[in-house]
Amino acid sequence: MSTATFLAAAVATAFLLHPALAAEPPATAPSLVEVAKSQDYQWTGVAVSSTGRIFVSYPRWAGPYRWAVAEIQPDGSAAPFPDAKFQEWDAAKPAPSTTSFICVQSVYVDDKDRLWILDPASPQLSGVVPGAAKAVCIKLGAKDQVESVINFPESVAPADSYLDDIRVDTARNIAYITDSGRGGIIVCDLARGTSRRVLDAHPSVMAEKILPTVQGTPLRFAGGPHKGEPAAIQSDGIALSRDGERLYWQALTARTLYAIPTAALRDESLSAEQLAAKVESLGETVVTDGMEIGPDNAVYFTAIEKDAIISRSPRGEFNQIAHDSRLAWPDSLAWGRDGSLYITTSQIHLTPWFSGKDEMPRTPYLLLKLNPRAKP
Repeated sequence: MSTATFLAAAVATAFLLHPALAAEPPATAPSLVEVAKSQDYQWTGVAVSSTGRIFVSYPRWAGPYRWAVAEIQPDGSAAPFPDAKFQEWDAAKPAPSTTSFICVQSVYVDDKDRLWILDPASPQLSGVVPGAAKAVCIKLGAKDQVESVINFPESVAPADSYLDDIRVDTARNIAYITDSGRGGIIVCDLARGTSRRVLDAHPSVMAEKILPTVQGTPLRFAGGPHKGEPAAIQSDGIALSRDGERLYWQALTARTLYAIPTAALRDESLSAEQLAAKVESLGETVVTDGMEIGPDNAVYFTAIEKDAIISRSPRGEFNQIAHDSRLAWPDSLAWGRDGSLYITTSQIHLTPWFSGKDEMPRTPYLLLKLNPRAKP
């Protein structure tokens, strides 16, 4: 089945909804298929190459930790990627921060089959290790090779930042990154090796005053200096239009989608006020952690309050593509070569931050996909 046929079928069978008012419908086609699971180690990001290789990322947060990035093997097991050396960072005996992963949040494969590994370098969300925030680019092939390492200065990734997700425009050699800690967008000129921080703390990148509830758990901090307060997580999900002309983003604890022409982000002559004037509010969506553009140029969202995957067409029409209790905090999205949509579940609502328990979730973290050939 072609990607176009799959998407047409998905839209035809999807539950048409208003994002704020829709009730939960029964599970919808296509079916969710389990690809892999991690019993002990929490993952967040997923990326899929043109040849079907699958990569996942594990943040150095609470609970057991082993690797930052792994490749999923054909039998569903995981192997460290690109090698063990990159995984060796230890706060007590730190390896060079430019050649070791500290706290990888996300992975992304661009259309040149390069794997981008985004390391905000904030272990346990305790603050950026000075000079260590980076994006590592690995050219995938018979022999995987590190092509470049982009190190972000403190002016771009300050101590209270948390670089979250990355999208790359290979035609213009530009990367865009969200910061879910401080709130902002990072624009990287890959040809020059430079980066700029824009829309810093602009309303479009900041959390809204809402209290999301995920599988019955209100997102209030269970301990620490903000105990009892609703979570406030800034610009997180990001998507780049197929032609590279438009960038979409949303804060995690928010329900408003924003967009901007990428030409404005690339125009270094614009003042902060002039750039802010280019930001467009696209209205209410869902509380989302991960976003991705689809082959149909729709924006796909992980709907963490709904255990669902939602799409928004270029005309602003919403469709629920999948709904399943296994989507326990669906985190990141990636398209496969066969038109399948891959999804990680990170169960963040069940972690000690919000559960009040001293242990991480006992249920496994899942890598799922919407399989166009499976029947519901």
